[in-house]
Amino acid sequence: MTAESKTITSEHAAVVLLSGGLDSTTVLAIAQSEGFVVHALTFRYGQRHLLEVEAAKRIARDAGVRQHHLIDIDLTQFGASALTADIPVPKDRDLAPTSASAKEIPTTYVPARNTIFLSYAVALAEVTGSSSIFIGVNALDYSGYPDCRPEYIKAFETMANLATRAAVEGKMQLTIRTPLIALSKAGIIKLGSSLGVDYSQTTSCYDPGSNGEACGRCDACQLRLKGFSEAGLDDPIGYASAPARALAGRDAQ
Repeated sequence: MTAESKTITSEHAAVVLLSGGLDSTTVLAIAQSEGFVVHALTFRYGQRHLLEVEAAKRIARDAGVRQHHLIDIDLTQFGASALTADIPVPKDRDLAPTSASAKEIPTTYVPARNTIFLSYAVALAEVTGSSSIFIGVNALDYSGYPDCRPEYIKAFETMANLATRAAVEGKMQLTIRTPLIALSKAGIIKLGSSLGVDYSQTTSCYDPGSNGEACGRCDACQLRLKGFSEAGLDDPIGYASAPARALAGRDAQ
């Protein structure tokens, strides 16, 4: 999964939003498998922990991306999310599609986060001549965030092509690529595994312990564990709770 290992006949570039999580790391692998020269973009936005930022740095380095941009913004100024304010991270929610909680937008939703991130990605794409922006949103096994839906992505893409000089002058048409949007978490993991993604380097937990172990109880952990279980694979990261360790197939650790 390195840029050097790909045979690139024409240097076409792409921007990849890289959080250090399972989905964005899979998207990075997809972009590189298609021969794109990748400019990765990661944000320190005031999130509860920086394990994901360190993971993104590690993943970008190992993947041999062309550039890895680390952007500082402060969404704690607005708060209103369990990820950016002193609000408890919800645990042990019933995420079955028919459950009441699965139909609610959880407190881990960060207001306008994907809109903010994609706006930065559009600016970087225009500067680097990248006609494709990859983002790991998913509308199937996800927590119900409104900015992960196909209609949102389509609307943002339309806006981006109205708002950029390169598009208005006809030099470049921006495409927002969402290769995971219709996949289950198990499908994403199987695809990433086929591309050589090392999921031990990724982090998904919203509320990890001081030792870096995932809680195993937040929405992100539950969806990740469900995905590995349905894919028939062991989850290679550590979990704090015994039930999560058992489901991950990591009881021996």
